[in-house]
Amino acid sequence: MLFRSGTYAYKDIAFEFASWVSPQFKLYLIREFERLKKEEQALLGWNAKRELAKINYRIHTDAIKGNLIPLELTSQQTSIIYASEADVLNMALFGMTAKQWRDKNPDKKGNIRDYAGINELICLSNMENINAVLIEDGLNQKERIIKLNKIAIHQMSILEEQTTKVLR
Repeated sequence: MLFRSGTYAYKDIAFEFASWVSPQFKLYLIREFERLKKEEQALLGWNAKRELAKINYRIHTDAIKGNLIPLELTSQQTSIIYASEADVLNMALFGMTAKQWRDKNPDKKGNIRDYAGINELICLSNMENINAVLIEDGLNQKERIIKLNKIAIHQMSILEEQTTKVLR
């Protein structure tokens, strides 16, 4: 930044000088900084949620592909199996399928997982990995959903307890 006398200064010094000269400018800087930090936090939260949801997705889908999908199936039949397995996780964690959630929330865009909290997404990510192991161990869908529901209840109670402690 160039001052009238031809002296250069760092922008931090220029902001401090301008803030001293004009309280309105200082207030503008503070508000703009707060707005930008809030926007940044929202973006980071969204990205963190997206990444958590994807962590074990590949492990889960590979287990489905390698153990539950015969080679003779059409792509439409294969899609039904993947959707059914996604709903195993949805039922275990949220207590409803994706379709049931859409029917209850016709005004919302996206899916049930888009509206999940951070603790639910952590649990979901863990359950994708666990379900992959249960699939590879040969457990049928009914057995898996019962085990996954117990795990979801246990993990959510721990995560919620930890969140409560942090907020105190």
